[in-house]
Amino acid sequence: MVQIGYTLMSEQTPARELVDYAAAAERIGFDYAVISDHYFPWVEEMGHSPYCWSVLGAAAQVTERLPLMTYVTCPIMRYHPAVVAQKAATMGVLSQGRFTLGLGSGENLNEHVIGEGWPPVDTRHRMFAEAVQIIRKLFSGEYVTHQGEFFDVDSAKLYDLPERPVPIGIAASGGQSAELAAEYGDVLVINDPMPEVVQQFNAAGGDGKPVYGQLALAYDTDAEAAKQRAHELWRWSSVGGWKVMAELPGPVNFAAAAGTVRPDDVAQSVPCGNDVDAVVQSVKKFADAGYTHVALVQIGHDQQQPFFDWAEKELLPALRNL
Repeated sequence: MVQIGYTLMSEQTPARELVDYAAAAERIGFDYAVISDHYFPWVEEMGHSPYCWSVLGAAAQVTERLPLMTYVTCPIMRYHPAVVAQKAATMGVLSQGRFTLGLGSGENLNEHVIGEGWPPVDTRHRMFAEAVQIIRKLFSGEYVTHQGEFFDVDSAKLYDLPERPVPIGIAASGGQSAELAAEYGDVLVINDPMPEVVQQFNAAGGDGKPVYGQLALAYDTDAEAAKQRAHELWRWSSVGGWKVMAELPGPVNFAAAAGTVRPDDVAQSVPCGNDVDAVVQSVKKFADAGYTHVALVQIGHDQQQPFFDWAEKELLPALRNL
């Protein structure tokens, strides 16, 4: 059975409400919750982007059973990997073992803020592989000294560690990253149903490990209103795939790139309205592709509470049959 998660969408929600939503997600029966780690929203209309690690710490205190996960953190620029390891270990302690560290190679959108430019994609992948190895070593609890191609670590040691090492999820979009995920990760993260990447992950040694995906939807009793809201807040997702999105430096650039995207274009991949079967069929595509976990994203902060009511009474019971 596919585990159904809830996405704490920090780009459209004030920090305090995100904490409340974590408690609500646990109460109504979601299996886990994920949160993105952004400095900027994708488009200005989304309007928010609080520091996800503060939100996670608070969420750990208002929940008891709900697993939490970053979806995903970039450990190559804005954060040094040694700092990421410390934050993740502390979250493992605060959540009493309920935290998974999701990692990815990042977006220019969030990483450019430190003023050091945005490296080419091949360089970023090498930086990412080195960062993951550093984090793994620090999770051992031993002193770590590292002099690498991109990062130095000078006699670092984590003193607050959970009883079991924090699991690491690694985002992938192709064969190279799938192999990295199989070697260094406990979890594979891929947003969309990509059975070929899951197969590459399994063939490289990841067989049996969890595979996480994410599905955006726009709940509303008015399907047309849901479609318009999805277009306003989610049109950025149709600008040309991850290779394009990872390079854009700001919300204005995402808006410009999505200038020709129509509401119907967004609705092709985003269920809009209150059709339970449409969401079930979308989640089934993930299940058929070998995914074990799918986190739902409700587009539109103003419809969160109605979404929770619908999810509890209709959507989650239907998804349990997958």
